[in-house]
Amino acid sequence: MTSTVAQPAPAESTTPEVVVETRNLSKEYRDFWGRPKVRALKALDMEIRKGEIFGLLGPNGSGKSTTIKLLLGLLFPTGGEALVFGQKATDVSKNEKIGYLPEESYLYKFLNAEETLDFYGRLFNMSGAERRARVAELIEQVGLTWAKRRQLKEYSKGMTRRIGLAQALINDPDLVVLDEPTTGLDPIGTREMKDLIVELKEQGKTVLMCSHLLADVQDVCDRIAILYQGDLKEMGRVDSLLKVRDVTQFQAEKLPAEAIDEIRGVIEKHGGTLRDVDNPRTTLEDLFLQIVRESEAHPGRRAMSQRASVDSNSAKIESK
Repeated sequence: MTSTVAQPAPAESTTPEVVVETRNLSKEYRDFWGRPKVRALKALDMEIRKGEIFGLLGPNGSGKSTTIKLLLGLLFPTGGEALVFGQKATDVSKNEKIGYLPEESYLYKFLNAEETLDFYGRLFNMSGAERRARVAELIEQVGLTWAKRRQLKEYSKGMTRRIGLAQALINDPDLVVLDEPTTGLDPIGTREMKDLIVELKEQGKTVLMCSHLLADVQDVCDRIAILYQGDLKEMGRVDSLLKVRDVTQFQAEKLPAEAIDEIRGVIEKHGGTLRDVDNPRTTLEDLFLQIVRESEAHPGRRAMSQRASVDSNSAKIESK
């Protein structure tokens, strides 16, 4: 008689699924004679995980647009490979699960919002009933119900960007690629667009956001990658990258003014309540500019992940 011992079920992986992966991805543009002209991207290794908002940053000519075009299959790599949903980026069938908002939305100005979205729904072979339901849902989501029958030529810049985002979502994509989504928007329009991006994450979508507006990226992104002249200079979580590691900050309550410059033991001696001990953060703008300046001063040197942009090594004590 043979006895059977039950095997424990394999533990479920807690690591989020990788949606986008690049391995040693490179792109070199050549002239008419086939001679190397510009090396736009150099050995990019990057992962974007399911359900996160990932920011791609860099000055003009850093390789951001090239990276997006490679991921969408609009360009062929010179070296390495890019995978989207586990498929090669050159396999255009994977684009059915991608929504793309370009920096400049080339929409038909004589159509209204409903007609615009209906047109793009037809490109995805959606049925009439499906298109009508999806169009109504998206117009409400981007806050254009009141203007859904106005021609796009009457739309403001902010309204145009919102209908452009709705167009990118018509196929209910799993991955949304946004190229400068807040460009040209006023503060209110910018806030509304950022709220919509966060809402996409709450719906379980993965967002790749390319932008020059560093404050916007800092507000919504979970992780970022900074490119400079085709090189990956920095990648990581925003909250971690912006920490100033060599400065310690104390926040205390009920502390008299004469104790501000004293150390932890003196805080307790004066009856203060120690609220927090942490590292202060720089801003994404300062981090970005620092990386660019370092790259200009030391070409080829890779930036360190754990950086500090504050020269002081002394402890900083803040009270309320």
